[in-house]
Amino acid sequence: MGRPGGWGRWGAQDETGALNLVSGPVTLAAMSLVSEGRVISLSQPLAPAGNGAAPHRAPNTRYMTRDAGDYALGARAPGGFRFAEDVVLLSTHNGTHVDALCHTWQGDELYNGHPAADIRSTSGAKRLGAETLRPILSRGVLFDFVADNGAPLPASTRIGAADLAALAQRQGVEPRAGDVVLLRTGWWGSVEGEEYWDLEPGLSPDGALWLAERDIVMVGADNYAVEVQPSAPGETFPVHLALIHQRGIPILENLALDTLADTGRREFLFVFAPLPLTGSTAAPLNPLAVV
Repeated sequence: MGRPGGWGRWGAQDETGALNLVSGPVTLAAMSLVSEGRVISLSQPLAPAGNGAAPHRAPNTRYMTRDAGDYALGARAPGGFRFAEDVVLLSTHNGTHVDALCHTWQGDELYNGHPAADIRSTSGAKRLGAETLRPILSRGVLFDFVADNGAPLPASTRIGAADLAALAQRQGVEPRAGDVVLLRTGWWGSVEGEEYWDLEPGLSPDGALWLAERDIVMVGADNYAVEVQPSAPGETFPVHLALIHQRGIPILENLALDTLADTGRREFLFVFAPLPLTGSTAAPLNPLAVV
């Protein structure tokens, strides 16, 4: 198999991928979309236990290093000053997060030919870690399949190229170079249990290719994996491979899109500022839409 078409586009040493497409003019054009100055969080609440954690991942945990109980037991409070502190432990893939370009691959090479052997338990990822996901402001485009369908999409609905093209035409907003595309399926908040993880509606491989051909820089959805589940026979998360591994397009998972959808806006300023966790395969974030 030849080298994926996205490799080498920004040089042999590139670790930024499609985010390279967000230039100053792209950001300025996106800022012109703001008319109300309303800021909307697109993050799901990150609770201490279980929220957004797939069954194969450790649940979120929290413990207090100082709380009111310490003072009840006689801890000193110089000048009456008291404080509380805590420690939170979570998988970087729990809750609302972005998958870094080291997250998934085939064979022995990561995106752009960087060696997969550079990912080690002792050091994390030497290349393509979450710290390489530079912050951006760009145009966001919402594909609201819930509003179009009149209800959340049924289990395992495939969102293909034809579906994206048709909805873009009906909504009157076409994706273009530098855009962040968000898919509202209605899955989060409407389904619970094993079905949520195993049968989500989502992007199909040809839908992912349709978006990639339009030079989008990221794609996200209100579900845990963005792509339709289960994968087709003989495939495992092919959309992750097509976007992250082959084209350097990060994926945003576990978004909360209902409030944004209620505004009726299908294009908006998208604010992306992931935690620069050196060597991590993902980064928690609180993405924003500004309308």
